[in-house]
Amino acid sequence: MNPGEDSGTRLLGLIDEHLDSIRAQLTDEQYQLLLTRLRALADTPAEDSRAVRRAFQAVRVCLVPLPFDHPVRQALDSVRLVVTTAADSPVVLRTRDLLARLTAVPHPAPPPDTAAVIAAVERRLLQAPAFSAAELRARYGASPPPPELIRLVDPRFGDRYPEFQFPPGGGTPYEVVLQVNRVLLADADPWGAADWWLSDNAWLGGPPASLLGVLPDRELVDAAVALVEGD
Repeated sequence: MNPGEDSGTRLLGLIDEHLDSIRAQLTDEQYQLLLTRLRALADTPAEDSRAVRRAFQAVRVCLVPLPFDHPVRQALDSVRLVVTTAADSPVVLRTRDLLARLTAVPHPAPPPDTAAVIAAVERRLLQAPAFSAAELRARYGASPPPPELIRLVDPRFGDRYPEFQFPPGGGTPYEVVLQVNRVLLADADPWGAADWWLSDNAWLGGPPASLLGVLPDRELVDAAVALVEGD
């Protein structure tokens, strides 16, 4: 690591260095989503530290499907983002520099259509089994559901609450799901949180949602914390 370089900018440097192998290891949708999230990070106001953290976290979620022995995936869990409130946030500047080089030289992947990429991801996530708002009201009655629950807005069917958040056969949500959703800021970015739960995770050995009740709760929480905060 160069003097004065935090692990967030180092991760972006590794993405730059290994972009071709990242492209080879991710599906077309996963790679296009990564480019879209990088562009969103580059466009984030550098002085808004919370927005920078959220955008950087979205980039990291896109890298979780990489094989665990990939250099970028190995570095992912040791990243600790240092965000300043200055207009020259190093992470934002480094991302802008990376994207400038991507658009300045020929590259196998064209610039993503941001709206199309996000729409494709949302369609995939909405295919997962989910409760409707009416079904959730029947479950909770007059009481409001926990605010940590992931709520996805389906343009055709309204609010959808992914079923993995609840034990089979009914009952209240898994406490570990609520814990992880708080870590992943699911209230602010429900799509990103749902993508973490429903996408393959090389560290955990499968989609986290499929590992509820299989792995110890602590391992799921630790995986989310490592993603967001680093070790």
